[in-house]
Parts: sequence; C-alpha cells; structure tokens
Amino acid sequence: MVEDARPANASAKPRAAVGFLRGLSGKLLLLTVAFVMLAEVLIFVPSVANMRIRWLQDRLNTVAAAAVAVDGLQNVELPRAVQRDTLMATGTKAIVIRRKDASRMIASVDMPPAIDGEYDIANFTPVGAIRDAFDTLLFGGSRIVRVYGPLGESDATIELVMKDAGLRKAMLVYSRNVFLLSIVISLITAALIFLAINRMLIVPIRRMTASMQEFADEPSNPERLLVSPQGRDELAVAGQHLASMQRELQKTLKQQKSLAELGLAVSKINHDMRNILSSAQLISDRLADVDDPVVKRFAPTLLRTIDRAVGYTQEVLSYGRTAEAEPHRRFVALRPLVEDVAELLAIDRQSGIDFEIQIRDDVVVDADSEQLFRVVHNLCRNAVQALTQHEPEDGRAKMVSVSAIRTGSVVAISVDDTGPGMPAKARENLFAAFRGSARSGGTGLGLAIARELVLAHGGTIALVEKPTPGTLFRIELPDRPVPLDAFRSKARP
Repeated sequence: MVEDARPANASAKPRAAVGFLRGLSGKLLLLTVAFVMLAEVLIFVPSVANMRIRWLQDRLNTVAAAAVAVDGLQNVELPRAVQRDTLMATGTKAIVIRRKDASRMIASVDMPPAIDGEYDIANFTPVGAIRDAFDTLLFGGSRIVRVYGPLGESDATIELVMKDAGLRKAMLVYSRNVFLLSIVISLITAALIFLAINRMLIVPIRRMTASMQEFADEPSNPERLLVSPQGRDELAVAGQHLASMQRELQKTLKQQKSLAELGLAVSKINHDMRNILSSAQLISDRLADVDDPVVKRFAPTLLRTIDRAVGYTQEVLSYGRTAEAEPHRRFVALRPLVEDVAELLAIDRQSGIDFEIQIRDDVVVDADSEQLFRVVHNLCRNAVQALTQHEPEDGRAKMVSVSAIRTGSVVAISVDDTGPGMPAKARENLFAAFRGSARSGGTGLGLAIARELVLAHGGTIALVEKPTPGTLFRIELPDRPVPLDAFRSKARP
C-alpha cells in the first residue's frame, strides 16, 4: 500500500480572495485615487501661491485706478467722507502713491493700524510665495498687511494697507474648489485606469489563478488545462508557459501512473517467473552430467543464460528503485562478454544480419560484468531489431559491429549498425523512459537502464553522429583510481 506523503495541510488549497477591497481590483482602485490626489496636492501647492499673488495684484490694480484719478487733482485733499467710501470700496485701510521725490496719501483711516507683514508683489521667489500663501491660509484672517507694487508703467509705486481676511476667504474658497475638482478628476481617472488595467491585467491573472486551482484539484483531467492565450505581452507569454507546463506535468503524471502500474505488473510476473526459472535451473544442472557431445557443447551456454535470467528476476524491479545496485567492479575480458551477447541474441542466419566483434583478446575493462553485459546487450538488441524491421539504404549489408579500444585508463566501447538511424523524436528524448524509443511499441527502458548503469561506473554513453546511415553509440568507462596504499604495497620489493 502506498502511503500518502502529503503534509496534513496539503488539502487546504489557497483560494482567491472574493472581497473587492482585498483583491487586486480594489487595491488598484484605491491606489489610483491616492496617487491622483497626491498629484493634485503637488499641483495645488504652487497653484494656491499663484492664486494669492494674482488676488493681491488685482487688488492693487483696482486701488491704482482710483488712486490715479485722485492723484490727478493736485494739492486737493479728499474729504474724510470720500476717503472712507474709497477705503470701504477697495477694502483697504490706507492708500499711498510713492515717487522718487515725494509720496502722497490718497486715503487713510483716522488711526493707522500696526502692520503685521509686508509683501512686494513685484519681487518674490517661488519658495517665498508658497511660504507666504500657507502662512495666510493657516494663520491669517485677522492680520494687517502692507502690499505694494509698481503703478502701471510708471516709476511710481502704489501701496495699500489692508486686512488679510478677504484674501484668506478667497484662498479657502479656491482650496475647496480645487479639492472637489481633484476628487472628481481622481475618480474619473481611477475608473478609466481601473477598467483598462482590469481588462489587461486583472482578468488574465484571475483566469490563470482559476486554472491553477482547477488543475490542482484534478491534474489528470484534460479539461482543466489552461487554453493558451494569444498575444506577445508578458501576461500572454506567462499564460503560454503555464499552459505548456500544465501539459508537461499532466504527461509526466500519466507516465508516473504508467510506471506504477508497470511496477505492479512486473512484480506479479517476477514472482511466478522466478519459480519457473528456478525449476529450469535445476533441470539444466542435470544436463551437465549427460555424455552427449552436443549437449556438452551447448550446456554451458544454456546454464549461463538461465543463471543470468534468474539474476534478472532478482533485480527486475531495479529501475523502479531510486538507483541501480552498486556495481561490483573487477577487470573483465571484454571480448568473451560480447561473444556471450551475440550468443544470447541468437541472430537468425536467414535475416542476413552479420554480428562483427572488433575487440582484441587483451582488452579488459574495470566493470561489473553482469551490468556491462546488460548495457551491451540492450544496445545490440536495439540494433538487431532496427535491422530486422528496416532494410539498409543503397543495398548495404546488414551489420552490427562492436569495437573497443583502451586509451590509458579509459576503455571506449562502440556499438555501430547500418540501420535507418534514430528518429528525430527519439533523439529529443534520448535515454528517457517511455519517450526515447526508436520503434513503434517500444518503451525506451533499454537505453534508460543502460545510461543509469554506465553512470554508476563513472562513465559516459552518447549517441555519436556519423556520415553514413545507422546508429552509433559510444560508451567510455574509466578504471577505478588506485589507492595510494595499494600502489605502495605493490611497489615494494
């Protein structure tokens, strides 16, 4: 029984938040409103300072129009009642025209008030204007200020003394209007941005999130796969990668399920096959005592074959384990091992396939003989099957050739054939179980097992390109490093 290795909280799958303000849409809307309001504040600061300057300039211009008319009456002083009416109409406490050589009081209250501040409309800095504007807006309303500026195009200066209550009231009204206008602009802008971004970002993200949740619930259901979105933007590319990943994951899950079912089936077959081979082994042992020459000639090969079959049944599930058994390495003569492979293949002479061994008798390899036998046998069997199903091009002979050469401490073994070669699909999934088969109905386990065994020896196996049709695999197996103590013991006289 296979235990569930998932953690206790694995079933608690995360779900998308349904609350509007907790979701990306609500956060996006709130952030848009906040950023637009912040932009309006940044715009409001210089604009309220400019509004204050314009208001004072308008007041100076209004007062200047009346003052110029009075100033035209030389040596005539306005009656007190007229002065009061003029001051009331202009909202001032005193009006003065100053020239280089003289100054003239146009109108003034009976008791001139104390001045709380002075402002020169013609000369001011942006920072100073902003500072004075907020000073008036926050603390003004009851102060007496002196405001002066140039009188038209002349060299005269118009000066007036006034309370800043009217100025502050006008600034508050302006601020209120700007605030209300900013709210309207921010809501309209936020709505437009929200609709645009919601369509371009939020909806695709929600679609991908829902697809991931549905796929997590039923990963084996093909209907749960995300439909690959069209487009070239980042979200479309992310959706395409997610769809591809889901397809690959679903394919992997199917392969894992096939492996599990295969392991169960093989374990059942292995149980009965081991008993059958054990009985065959007992019977074959008796054949060694028969005096028939033909029996004596074939009995050793039969015994070795049955022994290997019995050994395979003991390790038939090794591919399902994490790794193959650790190789028991020793120096093995390679040519007899390949000859045993040729005998086990039992190539029919009528097939026209020649098996050629190009290995010198003195070539030895540091390897586990049984595991190396399995590697060479898998490669040669694949070559024979390819030649059986396909005729070589250009009428060339059907041939499987095994060669080997030692270079220093490395033995290179080549398995070559004159078959049709590896298909493109098999090349893409080379050494992958259930995907790397070169023939219809194959599992690809032979190459996968061969690679695992070669890697366990610290070697390499690769498909080598060659100019002629066919398939060429090359295996390189290095000798084990000699321990220093062993070398010293052998070097002693």
